[in-house]
Amino acid sequence: MALYQIVVQGLLDASWSEWFEGMQVTPELALGVTCLTGMARDQAELFGMLNRLRDLNLVIVKVERLRPDDRDTGQMER
Repeated sequence: MALYQIVVQGLLDASWSEWFEGMQVTPELALGVTCLTGMARDQAELFGMLNRLRDLNLVIVKVERLRPDDRDTGQMER
């Protein structure tokens, strides 16, 4: 298992969390992006989430593997 943060262009609300397998969905209003933060069991699960984003026609800005202690501070750099 690994902790990831995926940043997409556009704003999604927290209701998308369930669709993205429980990832925390945090819209960054000032930047016009949404951060999805959560665990992926393996690369296959990570690519599954990326495919869902692609299917929604969302632009992926960044994918980053975080250290477990970064979860609470995993805000996008400004």
